[in-house]
Amino acid sequence: MERKPLKLSARSKILLDVLLIFLFTAVLIRPLFKAKYLDKWGSIESTFISDARFLMAHWPHPQWQPLWYGGTRFDYIYPPALRYGTAAIAKVTGFWPVKAYHFYTAFFYCVGIAGVYLLIRVGTRSRFAAWLGAAAAAFMSPSFLFLTPLRHDAWKRIPIRLGVLVKYGEGPHMTALALIPIALAFAWLAFEARRPAALALAGVFGALAVSNNFYGATSLAVFYPILVWSFWITRQERRILAPALAIPAITYGLTAFWLVPSYFQVTAGNMKYVSEHGTTWSIWLAMAVVVAFAIATRWLARGQKEWTWGVFTAGCAVLFSLNVLGNYYFHFLIAGVPSRLAPELDLVYILLAVAVLRWLWNLPGLLPRAVAAAVLVMAFATTAGYVASAWNHFPLYPNYQDRVEYQVPEWLWMNMPDARVVPTGSVRFWFDAWHDLPQLGGGSDQGVLNGEVEQAQWEINLGPKPEPAILWMQCLGTDAAYVSDKSSEEMFKDYLFPHKFEGALPAIYDDHRGNVIYRVPRRWPARARVVETARLNALQRPRFNDDVEYLRAYAGVIEKGPDSPAFLTWQGTDAMRIAAKVEAGQSIVVQENYDPAWHAWSGGKPVAVRKDAMGFMAMDPAPGAQEIALAFLTPFENQVGRVLSAIAILVVIALIALGVRREWRA
Repeated sequence: MERKPLKLSARSKILLDVLLIFLFTAVLIRPLFKAKYLDKWGSIESTFISDARFLMAHWPHPQWQPLWYGGTRFDYIYPPALRYGTAAIAKVTGFWPVKAYHFYTAFFYCVGIAGVYLLIRVGTRSRFAAWLGAAAAAFMSPSFLFLTPLRHDAWKRIPIRLGVLVKYGEGPHMTALALIPIALAFAWLAFEARRPAALALAGVFGALAVSNNFYGATSLAVFYPILVWSFWITRQERRILAPALAIPAITYGLTAFWLVPSYFQVTAGNMKYVSEHGTTWSIWLAMAVVVAFAIATRWLARGQKEWTWGVFTAGCAVLFSLNVLGNYYFHFLIAGVPSRLAPELDLVYILLAVAVLRWLWNLPGLLPRAVAAAVLVMAFATTAGYVASAWNHFPLYPNYQDRVEYQVPEWLWMNMPDARVVPTGSVRFWFDAWHDLPQLGGGSDQGVLNGEVEQAQWEINLGPKPEPAILWMQCLGTDAAYVSDKSSEEMFKDYLFPHKFEGALPAIYDDHRGNVIYRVPRRWPARARVVETARLNALQRPRFNDDVEYLRAYAGVIEKGPDSPAFLTWQGTDAMRIAAKVEAGQSIVVQENYDPAWHAWSGGKPVAVRKDAMGFMAMDPAPGAQEIALAFLTPFENQVGRVLSAIAILVVIALIALGVRREWRA
């Protein structure tokens, strides 16, 4: 009996193609899956590795991060997905955190290339176009045509999305970018027809993108309205409005447990540390471009269903070009650092190019097809250098113990494990990759509660005089400062005057290779002080970086106060105990950043916690020998967020179940 050939359904073909593309990309970047330390010691990936290691050490959810910026909420530092994904991989597999981070980002890099296929396949219904787009995303960067510095920075024309991942540590951003096309693909399916499961999955993948990185979230916030408009203007169907509103509601609901209102406030405030201010004319220009695009597409594509994909790709190309190329060529700037969205620009140019090539191919006659074929050949010819050297883009560094980024933190861990230190440059980046070591800075200046910490670091690194720097460190409870000069292998050499502490502070570590640690004089090692209340209340925050007058006044209150030491003991990350003898007219200062979620008790009675002039916690307990307990309690906004997230999870489960039920009935 003759067997009939097995026929795959369209859905099965898509799943098979997605798997094949994932596996092919995994082969292309195979060394990254196994990599531990690379030679990228100046990469910001170090802070994500440190963050994941800290989470592993204080699993499952530390609410306070006492190591960075003088203390901050753990949730404020970074969205949770990458840090939990990396830590979970490390705990389950036994990988080092650095290897778990590379595995996590490599996995989602492959997912991202498959996601490009999925979006194009859903939007065009063309299998060839989808394969073409995925191949282009894996091999090339069209934005090299316009962004000369990025082209010159890409050895062998390595695609930008992989280059920034490996060289600059943009793992969270590239992971978010990987998830955006999948979220958009499911949104497309939800808009196209009543598909409850697609609607739910659009929200899930949108939430995953937001939960990995805010630049990815920003990109999604641009992509999604363009997609909604593309459907509305070309189809004019009111039923689109329900899923268009439901998807962002689900996305936010799933992130509400950490993406609370104060998170937005702190993140917006921290933007001044990492980017320039936007310009008013840029906002007006962006509004004008949006209005012009809406008018043009309404005139050209209204009610024409076949134009949906074209409107979407054109709109994305226009707005991302305005943001990225506009910033590069004429300093267009609304917020953030537009050049960091170059990988998104690559994606939209690939989507647009596939749409144009497909249109050419479908025109009558041989000439349009010949032009399309010639463009394809020339485009992929530029990728030969990258393909031939694909595995050479992940240079390993097995002898990491020989690096100054390891040696300085290791010495401090062995000799001053509880000291708060001012590290600098790449040593700062890697400072907590191996141990819990308090530092004045930390991470990538995200989640900073106390602006005095940033002001202090500017003066310490850039100021010419030792006195204001030393005063800042005393005021902020800092015990030591690491300094690198031009002969150090440290990557950034942040100090403009690296020898300014010579003769002013004792050197306690000197490797004679340009790396010195200076001790900062402090009266007692604990970061808690009994102080005179009247003098404390009279203090004012420094007016400028080298405000010696106000800094000296604060340091005097902290270091030359009553002869009554205070003893501070941490109990995990979210609680501490302070023992001190307090007399009438005296207060206690804890040199940990104030947050309203910190609460204190003494003898079972509450003690009010307030902010002092330096942004630290101050208390006014009753006179006598005091044992004060401080605890960071879950903020009310997070409690509400957890309820919203639980509801969103139930909605997602219900929608997926409804979708499966409909499939079975069909």
